[in-house]
Amino acid sequence: VQLQASGGGLVQAGGSLRLSCAASGRPISRYVMGWFRQAPGKERNFVAAVSGGGISTFYTASVKGRFTISRDNAKNKVYLQMNSLKPEDAAVYYCAAGERYYNGRIEGIGSWGQGTLVTVSS
Repeated sequence: VQLQASGGGLVQAGGSLRLSCAASGRPISRYVMGWFRQAPGKERNFVAAVSGGGISTFYTASVKGRFTISRDNAKNKVYLQMNSLKPEDAAVYYCAAGERYYNGRIEGIGSWGQGTLVTVSS
């Protein structure tokens, strides 16, 4: 499956952005879909994941209550609604398709999107 992330941009602290990840090549319904982020000079870290049916969601602690991941399997898309953004949320955000979620990790990631840049001004 090919993934393309979009929706990044410049926002003031406290503002909101909605990222989208469009998939092509095959249906994403069988995949756990997730978002990761990578700040300059840092590792790529898990942000959020959603199960294949969209029932279960998982978040890293720092974004709980502020970010919401969702999916529309009919449109083959995944979203990340980001509210109350902080300067420390600034990063390149990547979407990914994996086999399963376990203990803070998405396992069996076979596809990554190209990344979309989020900049948060203080």
